[in-house]
Amino acid sequence: MLAILALSFLMGMAIATSDYFNSDSIKRGAGYNMTFDFEQSVQGSGYFMTYRYIQLPTPDTGSPGQKGPMYKDYAHGSGTIENEMIINADIVNYVKKDGCYQEWEAYSCISAREDNSMVYSPMRMAIGNGYYARNPILYDSLLKEKTVIKNYRPVTMMHHQVEYAKAVDKEIEILVKDKQYVYDDPIYQGVGYTWMKISEDVTDGMVDIGVLQGDPNNMNDTGYDVPESTAWRRPMIEIDEHYVGTFTIEKNMTLEVPYKHVIVPKDWLSCCFGGCDTMEPCGTYNPCEPCIFPGAESKAAPTESSYFEPAMNGYIS
Repeated sequence: MLAILALSFLMGMAIATSDYFNSDSIKRGAGYNMTFDFEQSVQGSGYFMTYRYIQLPTPDTGSPGQKGPMYKDYAHGSGTIENEMIINADIVNYVKKDGCYQEWEAYSCISAREDNSMVYSPMRMAIGNGYYARNPILYDSLLKEKTVIKNYRPVTMMHHQVEYAKAVDKEIEILVKDKQYVYDDPIYQGVGYTWMKISEDVTDGMVDIGVLQGDPNNMNDTGYDVPESTAWRRPMIEIDEHYVGTFTIEKNMTLEVPYKHVIVPKDWLSCCFGGCDTMEPCGTYNPCEPCIFPGAESKAAPTESSYFEPAMNGYIS
């Protein structure tokens, strides 16, 4: 029990450092790279509780620190446990110059694989050498285990939970990845992967499995920016399954959401015909009115014409 609690605490300390990576100092082209690896092997009997949470930022070109892939896992119970687990979280950025332009690619990714076997039984344990040594504590907790993954930009969530079970023998694999590519022409494209694979035997328990997929048409404005596009308000795909009793469950769920956005820039020669020595000659977003018409700084910048090509494919078995 102490070993499990210590591992959960250390992992929580490691993930707490993610707040640093959400700071406004992180800009496109000056991104950071991070790798977090977690492995454990636990066997024993008693009472156990584990909690793991990872929230990575999306590889975003405008507002750094917005939410990207998320993974949460929680379990508790009394009895025996045999657990093998591997978690990997990566944030990767690179920038490559191509003449006057630059190419930028980045991704945030979480993957995990767990093999967990738990059998419930009440456990009475004497602790220390004082009162609780003479009066052992009774731990009588049925088994519970929960895994949730979210991918915010493609507005996707998958959920698996077992509770009030007498025995659980489960293998689960997950992948949550948000990948983006930008070329300063500018072409902006990416893809969101969300995947969960489950193979389990549950004895005298309750199992909940769910999938939500929001509308990808607002891929430029992610779910937390445009609430009406979020999966939790108006899901385009909604799966909600409940099982009570003893079951063998095999589940393979995959959602892949590619997207592309091309911005057509204004011609800076036509825009700055009156002469703008202090303006950058290159750049899609430079307002030209303050140069051509003095005192027009309050005017909005020229609008950008764009087209958006959402696409989605996936399978659930």
